[in-house]
Amino acid sequence: MILGWGGLLAAGVLLTLSPWLWPPAQRAPRERAPGWTERTWQLAGYAHAPVGRLAVLCVGAAAVAAAVAWTLTALPVVALVSAFAGGVAPVAWLRDRARRLRRARRALWPDVCDLLISAVRAGMPLAEAIASLAQAGPPALRSAFAGFARDIAVSGHFDSSALRLKAMLADPVADRIIESLRMARQVGGTELVPVLQTLSSSVRAEVALRAEVEARQSWIRGAAVLGLVAPWVILALLASRPEGARAYGSGEGIVLVVGGAVISVVAYRLMLRIARISEPRRWTT
Repeated sequence: MILGWGGLLAAGVLLTLSPWLWPPAQRAPRERAPGWTERTWQLAGYAHAPVGRLAVLCVGAAAVAAAVAWTLTALPVVALVSAFAGGVAPVAWLRDRARRLRRARRALWPDVCDLLISAVRAGMPLAEAIASLAQAGPPALRSAFAGFARDIAVSGHFDSSALRLKAMLADPVADRIIESLRMARQVGGTELVPVLQTLSSSVRAEVALRAEVEARQSWIRGAAVLGLVAPWVILALLASRPEGARAYGSGEGIVLVVGGAVISVVAYRLMLRIARISEPRRWTT
């Protein structure tokens, strides 16, 4: 019994002193996943610039839009709605720019596949074939492949450099190309050229089909923008007259303006959703 109580007391003392005797290992800080704003900022081609500039742009655009609306109408509710529209405008422009860049980059991947096929057939190693795209590849993608060339020159490890390249490109087609190259590097074989040829053909067919669909649905986006802007132009013209300003400055006028703003935004989003074409997902990250 005495031995049991003594062992229990010793265990308690040992557990009490364990944080100082065996300190916990320092964990590496986890990388924070980029938020929606950071992803939009990067996809729009401004990864080199601080994200805080987007907030400055939104605030500045909101102030300018509110000042213009107040100068034209002298109505607080119209100035408030204009400030909201001005604050959202830079984000909408960034999303549109990111979509256009993604569409333009999608058309470049068949050329990348053709260049890789030529390099592999010429007998170049895979690492050198990919690094050569920093000079011979499409201009929009050369910076990413130049980063791969620097990584492979410093580390000499193909797999980690390819993973960093894949993270930098962040594109579904690039994922397929890089994974094919990694598999060819690891297991060998002679099927890399046919795989790249098949991938190039499928990407070309997909780009042509998406271009045709986007051309047919572009009128929906145009109609959505026209339907969003036209009522507010008419409102500005009516509010520029004294009787119109008094009408829209009343309680019923404020409710009408706010309700019209909500309906306009909802209708615009619905039109864009109808015209939206689903983007291919990244199955490997």
